[in-house]
Amino acid sequence: MLRGLGKRFRSLFVPEPRGDTETTGYHAYVTLYDWIVPSSKLSSAIGRLSEKDKSALDAAWAELESGLAAWKTKHQILASEIAVEIRKSLSAPDFSDTVVCVLVDQSGSMRGQKMLYAAASVDIAQEFLRFLGTSVEVLGFTTRAWQGGQSRNTWDADRRPKNPGRLNDLLHIIYRDANDMRQSSLGHSLKPMLRPDLLKENIDGEAIEWAAGRLRQRPEARKILLVVSDGAPVDDSTLHANGQRYLHDHLLEMVRQLETAGDVELLAIGLAFEVDSYYRVSTNCEAPDELGKAMLVALQRQLVAGRRMSAENRG
Repeated sequence: MLRGLGKRFRSLFVPEPRGDTETTGYHAYVTLYDWIVPSSKLSSAIGRLSEKDKSALDAAWAELESGLAAWKTKHQILASEIAVEIRKSLSAPDFSDTVVCVLVDQSGSMRGQKMLYAAASVDIAQEFLRFLGTSVEVLGFTTRAWQGGQSRNTWDADRRPKNPGRLNDLLHIIYRDANDMRQSSLGHSLKPMLRPDLLKENIDGEAIEWAAGRLRQRPEARKILLVVSDGAPVDDSTLHANGQRYLHDHLLEMVRQLETAGDVELLAIGLAFEVDSYYRVSTNCEAPDELGKAMLVALQRQLVAGRRMSAENRG
């Protein structure tokens, strides 16, 4: 009898909602364990670094700060040259009425050189945009666990009903808020991007929806979302329970919705991955050290050509 009471008490203390199995489209089984945190508070979501991981993070940060010094100087010069060209086409009011969000895939496959150059490239790009007078936001997305976290545990406790939807805990990270008006490097705000324990699964569709939602709350008339990705969306627990195309199809749905709505200009850069199967406006680079130039050129093209296309559509 006591054993039966124990089971009853455990079921009573599982947080509501218990889960969504009635929705036919994309959905999450539980959202209570999803986190959105500034990079400075990342440990509150995934725990403190072990000594081994702390040493690895310090080594990666030293490489970013010192080892990439020549690379950064080269790209800062390129950014200055591109800024001169952009200013021939756009005016100061154009820049001040524009906000750009850079959304970075922080999945496990980004580990190592990819993440190192992604952080360095993002820093160059955001400094370049602020120099132009444009508001800029830097976001990252991953999950709090591998192969499902507390969401998966709740589903297991509920005896695994069919059609559970997303079964991992989202982790969305704010490295720079668009309200931040600094014109310098992000500095230590970017260091957590290099944490070796951070990179896990990638649920792209919800990340894009989140980033676009933040942009839509901004006062600027022009809103641009640049996604940096190195692969298709993956979360093993979710795919095993819902089918192998579940996250893929949701990403396509979110991209098509944004592209159809048109209020947020969407573009993507694939890092050793062809993103054109997902995004109408996209480019690819093969090596991590090519990402900085690819990002600057993509932003130049979108700022200038995108403005021209918007004017033609209004006409």
